[in-house]
Amino acid sequence: MRDQELKKAQDSIKSRVDQVVDCGLWNVGPLLFNGCVKLLDIGRNWNTLSYTPIQSIPNMLNGRAEMADGIYDDVIRTESERMNTDRMEMTVEIYESAECVRDHDFRTETNTHQPLQRTGSDYVKIRSSRAAAVCLVLLCVLLLTAVIVLCVTFTLERRQLISKNENLTNERDQLLTNITNLSEERDGLKIKNKNLTNERDQLLNKNTALTNDRDELTKERDQQLNMISNLTEERDQLLNKNMALTNQRDELTKERDQQLNMISHLTEERDQLLNKNMALTNQRDELTKERDQFNQERNELWKMLNEMGGYIYQSSFYFISSEKRNWAESRRYCTERGADLIIINNREEQEFVKKMPGGTGVWIGLTDSDVEGRWKWVDGSALTSGFWAFGEPSGYKRENCAVLFSSGWHDYLCNDAFKCICEKNI
Repeated sequence: MRDQELKKAQDSIKSRVDQVVDCGLWNVGPLLFNGCVKLLDIGRNWNTLSYTPIQSIPNMLNGRAEMADGIYDDVIRTESERMNTDRMEMTVEIYESAECVRDHDFRTETNTHQPLQRTGSDYVKIRSSRAAAVCLVLLCVLLLTAVIVLCVTFTLERRQLISKNENLTNERDQLLTNITNLSEERDGLKIKNKNLTNERDQLLNKNTALTNDRDELTKERDQQLNMISNLTEERDQLLNKNMALTNQRDELTKERDQQLNMISHLTEERDQLLNKNMALTNQRDELTKERDQFNQERNELWKMLNEMGGYIYQSSFYFISSEKRNWAESRRYCTERGADLIIINNREEQEFVKKMPGGTGVWIGLTDSDVEGRWKWVDGSALTSGFWAFGEPSGYKRENCAVLFSSGWHDYLCNDAFKCICEKNI
């Protein structure tokens, strides 16, 4: 029974080691395996312990506790020594430890085949040893659990330290960058300071030169002030003399102004009289010319009236041609006689012309031959209001000259032949 329980304990320890190895805790595996081997060595010595007196069990348990503390110290020490070893060396150590366990199992089995003769006291000792073994196994489990918790805690702390180290590294890089930027700014400020120092020196030199110039100018100013004071005294004397002369001049000026005013009044009266005389002379001459022109025009009109049988309306003289001509020849006929084709300005003149004998079917001085649709009189003025017959003008681009009928104006071809009515201002 003892051998079977020992074998079970060995199998459980091996399984825990395999789990630790599978989980990747390479640094912890060899340590646990060494602890288990020591426990197996303790179990191997149980054969000798089975025949000790029951009274020695407390001493044995105290020794086991000291041995457990030694194992724990060995585990911690071995962990610190093997933190930086290679994974392959750890694996080799695990396999070597496993072979030692197998050898130990084989020796144990050979010992179990030896026949033993046990008495009643032997069974009591065996039971006590089994209880001690169970306690040791529980102690081993607690030790393994504590080691695993410590490993996990160490791993988390290591990760935290790594992250803190990375953060500190980044902060260090940032600080180095800031130091570099500050160094560049410092160099720039040194250069600026040097430039400002040079400028200050230059300004000090200029200030010294300006101070010297100021002193010289101050001396000159004092000399000038002395001269000004002397000149001021002379000016005051001259002003007094000038005031006396000015008073005399003012009196003489008043007398002269009075005489000039009298002369100017007399000159104005003379000029007014001369202008009036000239105006009257010019008016007389103009009236004489107008009278002569009027007499001449009156005589010419009487001749024309006698020759052409014309008519007078307001300030215009009208006469009608005896022959039919086109519009351009009719206008030439009028201009050769000092007149032009008629310009009808209002309805009264329109009715007067219509009542004249032969006053219908005659050319008038209206055409749009220059710009189609823009009717103008022969004097160049634009037509503002006309007396067109219904539906007129209707000739578009072909009929560009106006003919007076009793129904109103009509547009005809300018090459058609009609009589014309001429108008002359009198």
